[in-house]
Amino acid sequence: MAAIARWCIRHRLVAVLLWLLALAGAGTAAAFAGSAYSNDYEVPGTESGRATALLERGFQGLGGDTDTIVWHTDRGSVRADSVAQHVSGMLDRVAALPGVAEVTSPYGPDAGPGRISEDGRTAYATVTFHAQADDIPVAQAQALVSTAQDARADGLQVELGGSAVALTEAPGGHIAEAVGVAVAAVVLLLAFGSLAAAALPIATALVSVGTAASGIALLGHLMTVADFAPMLGMLVGLGVGIDYALFIVTRHRRGLKRGLSVAEAAETAVATTGRAVVFAGATVCIALLGMLILRLGFLDGVALAASLTVALTVAASVTLLPALLSFTGMRALSRRERRTLDEHGPQPELPTGFAARWSAFVERHPKVLGAVALVVMAVLALPTLSLHLGTSDQGNNPAASTTRKAYDLLAEGFGPGVNGPLTLVAGLDGADDRVALDQLPAALTATRGVASVSPVTYNGPGDTAVLTVVPDSPPQSQATSDLVDRLRQDVLPTAEAGTSLEVHVGGLTASYDDFAEVIVGKLPLFVGAVVALGCLLLLLAFRSIGIPLKAAAMNVAAVAAAFGIVVAIFQWGWGSEALGLGSAGPIEPFLPVIMVSVLFGLSMDYQVFLVSRMYEEWLETGDNRRAVRVGLAETSRVINSAAVIMIAVFLAFVLSGDRVIAMFGIALAAAVALDAFVLRTLLVPALMHLLGGANWWLPRGLDRVLPRISIEPPECRAAGGARAKIATQRTTVPTTEEKDDVRDIAG
Repeated sequence: MAAIARWCIRHRLVAVLLWLLALAGAGTAAAFAGSAYSNDYEVPGTESGRATALLERGFQGLGGDTDTIVWHTDRGSVRADSVAQHVSGMLDRVAALPGVAEVTSPYGPDAGPGRISEDGRTAYATVTFHAQADDIPVAQAQALVSTAQDARADGLQVELGGSAVALTEAPGGHIAEAVGVAVAAVVLLLAFGSLAAAALPIATALVSVGTAASGIALLGHLMTVADFAPMLGMLVGLGVGIDYALFIVTRHRRGLKRGLSVAEAAETAVATTGRAVVFAGATVCIALLGMLILRLGFLDGVALAASLTVALTVAASVTLLPALLSFTGMRALSRRERRTLDEHGPQPELPTGFAARWSAFVERHPKVLGAVALVVMAVLALPTLSLHLGTSDQGNNPAASTTRKAYDLLAEGFGPGVNGPLTLVAGLDGADDRVALDQLPAALTATRGVASVSPVTYNGPGDTAVLTVVPDSPPQSQATSDLVDRLRQDVLPTAEAGTSLEVHVGGLTASYDDFAEVIVGKLPLFVGAVVALGCLLLLLAFRSIGIPLKAAAMNVAAVAAAFGIVVAIFQWGWGSEALGLGSAGPIEPFLPVIMVSVLFGLSMDYQVFLVSRMYEEWLETGDNRRAVRVGLAETSRVINSAAVIMIAVFLAFVLSGDRVIAMFGIALAAAVALDAFVLRTLLVPALMHLLGGANWWLPRGLDRVLPRISIEPPECRAAGGARAKIATQRTTVPTTEEKDDVRDIAG
């Protein structure tokens, strides 16, 4: 690390230009290539996956995205001539729009059945595009919305729903990122008192995250990458990028105050804290890449995208940042700090103030404080027990959105199940199969939970058929999931008996249920693998059995408590509408996996930064109480500052207007807050005080076979030996002069 820092400092202009070239090159390539994101939740081999594959083979013309135009009148009926003529004209204009393949109207000789409600006040038409939603230009979707809404009149409400329409409600601009960066800049300025020092972490994070965002766009052309992956990568990248740079800048400033030159201070900061940054970043990447063991293409792209962002933020922290530090010079210190340094010379920076008092307080009351922390985490984690994975659809959108209004109008006029119909696709081989299939609608109509059944539609060759089942319950409800199981386990096997007929249940609800089932089945393996890898890294770094086990327990606690908060807000609806996040609903099936990866990785960061300082003090003195006290006192302030920045960045993404990203933002902010202010500064030191020397126990046999890696450079351990020699010459607390001598030896 020292060699890398020296090269970047000596060739600072080259280092900066290389990063700017990477940013510009990646951005240019992404601009020319465009984006190719895809939300493909289908899991090969599942029932819904087979239904989709069979439908695509048998009905190639059904591949376009289907959206809905809904209109409602409070006076009279939608069958009235004035309304019918007015709306029909609008539908004709929609049919002539670019990209629109077909419009099915409730009026005229070709009217689709059941498209006018029983009370005659609500009707809807379906608009089929040539392309899927991911391939529809936003301009085409916006043209549909504008043309339809131009038909609004006094007493006539017109709303639209569907995947293409949702493109027009996607958040525009970068308000969330701007707010997060602005708050981080204010916190850094207050912490450092220097505009130059405050700007460095921001600049480093923006360059690395900007490069990563372009890289993610290019990655979408090579594999399936979800449309929320860039925002997720930016969310995580800004948080960890600013924090990693903050730790290094803090160490650099400490070196300047001790009298080191700018180059020496930057090199020392990268050689010491930079090692911890690389180690912490590696744990985050390992946790994210753990998603690959699930072997789900949808999550593979998310894992690689987020890992790419974290890797680039780490690389920028140990290469771009030292170059910028050398450009900044002594301006990394505030004017007052530079004046004090000129007038009084180097001064030791001993932990004082609240950090020192808090550390001593935890040392005196470890049992009580540890118990309080455990109760807080347990209470917050309780809602996790009611976690329900399922479909979050446009019924969860903000109440003011047109997609939400269309959803509600359809549910009120035609029943809740119309927003989530089930698609039954059958493969036929002979006359017996066709006879059995023709009898199926009657059996389906008599099935509990079914509101209506469409006629059977056959393809040209007659080897594939499709029909639609509308449940009498909303798509998100457990009753709809139970209906899917009832059809698969009872109704369809009876209809297929004695024939070669194969009927598969697909549709959005069935797809999400299958996806959730696969995720839940693999979740124990995934969590176990991530925890085991994280424990192995900590075991190698700190050569202790207790440290990794405590870290694993703390990380699981942080994840559980964060999930509890997410469940309370998004599933129970506590404040979700007030935050502009829509109504209560289930948690998306893929969120637990992604959140476990990200939260586990981020939780490791503070563990590494806190325990590495304690470990250094333990190696130097062999005194566990002193190691815990000094480590907490010297790191708590910077950890808390870093946590405030990360919380601000994460919470700012609630402003994105995207429900999934808002879930990530709130979950990550909650986890970081609990991790920094409850676990790392309260529960962890309390437990370490209670365990004493057992914190650092490692069987001798295991110690001999484990490879040796060190977060701190070898010279720190050499200095540790000298410090320990000084400490053994006294039984009282060292004087200030002796502490200064010890720090000079470590220099």
